[in-house]
Amino acid sequence: MNVMVTGGAGYIGSVLSRQLLKQGHVVTVYDNLSRGFRESVAPQARFVQGDILDRGYLADTLRAHKIDSVVHMAGLIAVGESVREPAYYYQQNVTGGLSLLDAMNDAGVKRILFSSTAAVYGEPQRVPIEETDEKNPTNPYGETKWTFEKALRWYGEAFGLHTACLRYFNAAGAADDAGERHEPETHLIPLILRAALGVAPAITVFGDDFPTRDGTCVRDYIHVLDLAHAHILALEALARGEKALVYNLGCGGEGYTVKEVIEVTKRVTGKDVPVVMGPRRAGDSAVLVAGSEKIKRELGWKPQRQDLGQIVESAWTFMRKHQFKTP
Repeated sequence: MNVMVTGGAGYIGSVLSRQLLKQGHVVTVYDNLSRGFRESVAPQARFVQGDILDRGYLADTLRAHKIDSVVHMAGLIAVGESVREPAYYYQQNVTGGLSLLDAMNDAGVKRILFSSTAAVYGEPQRVPIEETDEKNPTNPYGETKWTFEKALRWYGEAFGLHTACLRYFNAAGAADDAGERHEPETHLIPLILRAALGVAPAITVFGDDFPTRDGTCVRDYIHVLDLAHAHILALEALARGEKALVYNLGCGGEGYTVKEVIEVTKRVTGKDVPVVMGPRRAGDSAVLVAGSEKIKRELGWKPQRQDLGQIVESAWTFMRKHQFKTP
C-alpha cells in the first residue's frame, strides 16, 4: 500500500510508520510539526510538512504520491486543554478532519483509518467497555473525536469511503527507535519515568479514595507496538474491501491502578520515585478499561506485550537513549 500517515511525526504515528515500512509498504508522513518532531519521522518515509486544514495542499500531496490509504492521527489529544480551549479542538479535530476527507474525495482516495479514542464513551456503563456501548463524551476532546467518527459514516455512505475507527485509552511503551515525546508531558508513565530520572518533580497521585483495589484510579495501558499491529490489520481489512469497521483496543485484563504503575516503574528503573498525594480531579472515573474481543475475533489481533513491566522497560530504555541521553 501507499499510505499517508497524518500526524506521523507524533508518538504513535512515528511507531506505526516504521512498522508499515518494515512490512514493505510505502509511507508518506504529513505533519505540521506543531506537536510532533521532525527527528521522530521514520528515515525511510517521505516527509511532507503541511497543515491538515490546507485542503488543496492535502489533495495535491495525495495525488503526487499516489496514496491509496490514509491513517489519520493528526489532531489534539489533551483533555484538560480541550476544556480550556474547545474552539481550538473543534477547529483541529473536526474542521481539520473534514478538510482531510474533502481532500481525499478530491484526489479519489477511498480508504481511511481513524485513530480515535475510547474517550468517546465518557463515563462507562460497564467494564470492560464494548463497541456498542453508549457514546457520551465528558470533554471536548472526546466529543470532537466522536463528531468526526459520525462524519466518517456519512462520508462513507455518500462517497463510497472504506472507513475504520480504532478506540483506545493509553498507548504506552516504545519501539527501539521511536517512542513517546510530548511537551508538555501529561501521560502517567513518562511522567513517572521523568521523576525517576530527576528531570521532573514528584509524581502527583490525584485521589486515593476511589472504589478500586488500592483506592487509586484503574487505567488501561496498551503497548504502542501492539497498537501499531492493530492499525495494520485494520488497514489490510480495508484493502480487502471491508467498510465501516469499528474496534476497541485494550489490555485485555483488569487494568492497572496508579499505585501499581508507580511500583512497577520503581522495580524496572531501580530508582525511587517521589510521590505526592493530591485531591481527585474533576471528571476522573474510577475505572476505564476497553474490551478487545471484537478485533481479536474478526481480525485475529493478538497483543504480544501485555505485561506492564515490559511496557515500562521499553519506555525507560527509549527515554534514556533518545530523549534525555543518560547511561
